[in-house]
Amino acid sequence: MPCLESAAMDTRERILQATARVYAQHGFRGATTRLIAIEAGVNEVSLFRTFGSKAALFEAMMQSHASSLPVPELPDIPGDAQSEITAWCAALLAHMRQWRSIIRKSFGELEERPEAAVVMCEGPNCAATALAAYVARLQAAGRADETADVATAVSMFISSMFGDAISRDVLPHAFPQPEEAAPAKYVNVFLRAVGAFGAGDVVPLRTADTADARRAAAQ
Repeated sequence: MPCLESAAMDTRERILQATARVYAQHGFRGATTRLIAIEAGVNEVSLFRTFGSKAALFEAMMQSHASSLPVPELPDIPGDAQSEITAWCAALLAHMRQWRSIIRKSFGELEERPEAAVVMCEGPNCAATALAAYVARLQAAGRADETADVATAVSMFISSMFGDAISRDVLPHAFPQPEEAAPAKYVNVFLRAVGAFGAGDVVPLRTADTADARRAAAQ
C-alpha cells in the first residue's frame, strides 16, 4: 500500500519536526506528548503508535538531527584548499545555526540526559575527523607543513565554529567578524596554523634533521 506507507512517513516526519520545535522551546520535561501532538496536528494515540514512548520519540528526533547534516564532502584530491574548506565550513555553520536552540537545550540538560548532547556533537566530531583527513592529504601532496600540530588546529577550528553557531547572538563581542564573513576568516587562520599553501604551491622539502628539530621545539 504505497499511499498508506507515504502517509505514515509524512506523519512520522511531521511528529519529528514538531518534537524539535517543542523541545527547543520547553526542553525535555516541558515538551509533553500532548504539546507535541497538538503541534504536529495528530492525536497522542498516533504519536505513541508511531514511536512507542516519549523517550523513543526524542531519540528519533536527535538521530534525525545527526543524519540531516548537509555538509559537503571535502575532496579526495585537494584543489583550492581555501575555497573548498570555506564552502564546507559555511555549510557546517549554517546547519549548526539552524539547530542552535536544540543544541543549547541538550547542553542545558547535560547532567540529566547526557545522551542528547552526545548526539548533538556527532556532526562536529565527524567534521573534525574529515578535516584532519583532508589536511593529511594536503601534507601528502606537499602542500601543508608536515610538522604542523593538526590535531590542535582542527580542535580550535571546530570549537570556534561551534561556539559561533550557538553563542554569537548572546556573546557578540566574542565574535566581532560579520556572520557572513566568519567562515573565510576562520579558514584563513586555520590554513596558516597547518602551514597550508595554494593549489599551485608546494611546501619546501625539509631534511629529516630539520623536521625532527621542529618537532622537538614544538614539544
